[in-house]
Amino acid sequence: MDEAELERTTMKKAYWRLLPYCFLLYILCYIDRINVGFASLTMNKDLGLTAYIYGLAAGAFFWGYCLLEIPSNLILEKVGARPWLARIMVTWGLATAGTALVVGPWSFFCMRVLVGAAEAGLFPGLLLYFHRWFPQRHRGRVTGLFLTGLPLATAIGGPLSTALLLLDGAMGLRGWQWMFIGEGVFTVLVGCTVWFVLTERPAEATWLAPEQKRWLETELAKEKHEVESVRAHSILSAMTNPRVLIFTAIFAGIGMAGVGLNLFLPQILKSLGLTNTQAGLYTSIPYIFGTLAIVGFGYVSDRLGDRFWVLTGTCLCAAVGMGLAGLLHNSIWVLAAFSLAVVGFYGMKSPFWPLPSTVLSGPALAAGLAFINSIGNFCGYLGPIVVGYTKDATGSFEAGIYVLALSCLVSTLTALGCALWMKAPRRGAALALS
Repeated sequence: MDEAELERTTMKKAYWRLLPYCFLLYILCYIDRINVGFASLTMNKDLGLTAYIYGLAAGAFFWGYCLLEIPSNLILEKVGARPWLARIMVTWGLATAGTALVVGPWSFFCMRVLVGAAEAGLFPGLLLYFHRWFPQRHRGRVTGLFLTGLPLATAIGGPLSTALLLLDGAMGLRGWQWMFIGEGVFTVLVGCTVWFVLTERPAEATWLAPEQKRWLETELAKEKHEVESVRAHSILSAMTNPRVLIFTAIFAGIGMAGVGLNLFLPQILKSLGLTNTQAGLYTSIPYIFGTLAIVGFGYVSDRLGDRFWVLTGTCLCAAVGMGLAGLLHNSIWVLAAFSLAVVGFYGMKSPFWPLPSTVLSGPALAAGLAFINSIGNFCGYLGPIVVGYTKDATGSFEAGIYVLALSCLVSTLTALGCALWMKAPRRGAALALS
């Protein structure tokens, strides 16, 4: 078997064996993160939450999340993916279910902090796990396929969450309480299977032939050597590296806009006169386009090799889409603008997340991925606060949407600077797996 055929057969097995399950984990992660947006359709009145207080408390998720993101990924690097990812899922599922017990603004705030602390490290941990399995020339595609779980979680979570709201009054519980309990308990059950399903490293894969294990381990070791031959970063230097800081700025701008839209989109649509069920169904529309964008731009960035121009184009889509949404905020056509924005939010992730591994490896990569994600998510915390505050102050979502458009523009200009002046390592295009 020649090397090209060996790569094709090895990677095809890895894709089919690892991606579907990790995809499920990420869908559950994101449903449990954004379900509060659907709960708000009835929960805010029950708990006495204004739009600003809701945005502040809902975004408190990122307090615990950002604080523990880096330590969590360093622990995963040390103890392994299987036990640590299982722990993350079980604890955040319990915290999500526990949100059904909140009785007012302060208890809601505290539970959101606990959910964030419990979930901290899942996303960068899975990215780190993929770096142990997929060479650089496959990472745009694998990241894209994996991240389709993000918009699909909203597309699935909207109808699911609003359907659970219909259980209002069953056994004396409100619909939003049933939503948190049902989705949290299912996460715990799936989390208990992680230890038995994931394979830690290629050398331990009983489902790979010996020559396939050798080829994959050799490829990954070669890439690690190439990165470390330029500079072997420590954990601290990884977080102060100029390229890492630039990557962080790009992700932070998009993160602020993406979270702000996620947590308020159901309310924005309901303000147009839609019912709760209609708002849940319509919320899924932009994220269907986002799903296609993640896969498509992941494939394109792998084939081109240089990811920066793809990243710039997708960030521009986000900025233009949010700008148009501000203009159309009182019309159902705002869905088209949000769809363009979501294409940018999620399309940029496929070319973006393979970039840190071009400058970092080992524990430094674990810290760098977590650092970028935690700062981006902290800025995501600001998004719903801005939207909620401007809504209470002006009576409209328009001003908040424009602020989110501005944050996307910052990411676009930073990515453009990278495309013009930062040379990205170029490697061979990924082979087709068919």
